[in-house]
Amino acid sequence: MSKEVLPVTVVLLFALLLATGLTVQGGIHLHDGIYTAATDDEAAAAILAGDPSFATTYADLAAILEENRGYDLIIADNKIWTARTAKGEAALAAFETAYRHYQNAVYSSADDLFAAYPLWIDTIEIESELDFTATEAGTSAGMQRGRQTAPFPRGTIEPVPTPDADLEIDEEALREAAARDPASTGKVEAVLGGGQVDAPALGTFKTPSQLSPPLPFESLIYIFVFIFPLYFTSQFFMMAIANERSGRRGEVLLSTPAGPTTIIVGKALPYFLLMLAISAAILLVTGGPLTVLLPLIPVILFFLAGALFIGMTARSFRELSFLSIFFSTVMTAYLFFPSIFANVHAVSLISPLTLVVLLFQGSGFGMADYVYSTALFYLGTAAILFLCVRNFNEERLFSQERLTSKVVSFVAGAMARGHPFASLVALNALSIPLVCMVQMMYLVLFFNLPLPLALVLLILLAAFTEEVFKSIGIAALFKRAGRAPGWKSLGIAAVATGFGFLLGEKLLLFVTLSQLTGSVFGDVLFSGVGLLWMPFLLHTAGAAIVAATLKVGGARAYPFGVLIAGCVHAFYNFVLIGGAL
Repeated sequence: MSKEVLPVTVVLLFALLLATGLTVQGGIHLHDGIYTAATDDEAAAAILAGDPSFATTYADLAAILEENRGYDLIIADNKIWTARTAKGEAALAAFETAYRHYQNAVYSSADDLFAAYPLWIDTIEIESELDFTATEAGTSAGMQRGRQTAPFPRGTIEPVPTPDADLEIDEEALREAAARDPASTGKVEAVLGGGQVDAPALGTFKTPSQLSPPLPFESLIYIFVFIFPLYFTSQFFMMAIANERSGRRGEVLLSTPAGPTTIIVGKALPYFLLMLAISAAILLVTGGPLTVLLPLIPVILFFLAGALFIGMTARSFRELSFLSIFFSTVMTAYLFFPSIFANVHAVSLISPLTLVVLLFQGSGFGMADYVYSTALFYLGTAAILFLCVRNFNEERLFSQERLTSKVVSFVAGAMARGHPFASLVALNALSIPLVCMVQMMYLVLFFNLPLPLALVLLILLAAFTEEVFKSIGIAALFKRAGRAPGWKSLGIAAVATGFGFLLGEKLLLFVTLSQLTGSVFGDVLFSGVGLLWMPFLLHTAGAAIVAATLKVGGARAYPFGVLIAGCVHAFYNFVLIGGAL
């Protein structure tokens, strides 16, 4: 930092420490007084006064109506009025919550606690047994609507005796547990190593008001605890690459005998070790097993590879910031959403952080699960590093091409000079992990949507994603030649593209993605495995459409070629999936 900025930074640091201390001492009061309420009922006023989110006025109804202050909530004459706004509805929901807490306090103070709470419930979590392969047979995978008749008990009915009067129960602890806020689960403290005082009375039994749908708090916290420090460390690596490009200090390294691979490994190794150290420190704090590092290693490698690629392609720090934020958002979503479904469905295993959750839960994972979760990250890292190593030269590092043109230049630079068609086969096969990661993101986003809508969106986006990746090699062939190749060369290039894409999609990753290929979603993404000639013709036709469009209309016609190829691909998937269903 410069001499002018450093004093300001010191002042801001002290201000931050002071604000933190005041917050810890006084607490956070962001919601205090956000709703205005008025009432003429003394009991309602007492309930509202116990909730700091209400600024309450206690007066008779005539005075309330005469003032006309635009209250969010009015309780008078045994009735409730709310403002016809979203804030008024929120105020009503907040009052309902406050009233439930008031009821819990009243019931918990009863002399006979089991009369106040006659029902105690124990919940047992089981793994979902939904069969997603049922849609392939034309049957419904959802819940069947039963007959609209009154339920009746079956089998032997045994009365459940009431608890004995001499039951050894700490009644005060039981009252405290019953009056506790149902929303307070203590999951954050449990994950971060803090203690939580559970009710020792009835173990896992709860009152009905304390029951709530299970939300995987652990999964959410693990994402923030592990991923964000890793992301920020990889961003420092990204900034180091960008600084060398902007200051042209990288020219010194390029003039040394060290090759691109040595330079990249030497630059990335300190950040890789730092990220491992951060993860290990977090494990020491949380008390987690060191085996958690195994699923984190491919994530770290992919973050570093993505940071290297962005640092090599961004033309300015503004573009670098945009790309880094976009990359972090996409990757956080990819890692975050599947872990919510841990222990529910195989879809959750596409995120390595699901393995982290399983390890913290004590269930662990097998080798097949590890390969299934991390293979795309390892292969995607290899594909990105291959492009970066082949283009780590002065021409690519210090050029000022726009992003799309530079990506095409990267692909063109990675192609072998004497073997362009073999290079197309290899490049399309290597692009498959990245294509699958994008398509897995679609699967995660659309997994909870209604089945017909989810399939339609998945078919469209998966088709257009594949055509975009396939078209990059064709566009690179045009750019490397400097002119439009002949029709014969374009035909061979289309065949090479289709074969390379087929090789990567159907053979390299088929075993890895076998857990999804048994579902209707897997049919959308990886359809037609049994008939290899059909997807081969489809991929070749898509590449041929883009090549022909580029040759006839030039670079400006490229988006129209991708659009036409994507529509053909989507139509093929619609016909195939429609026949399967």
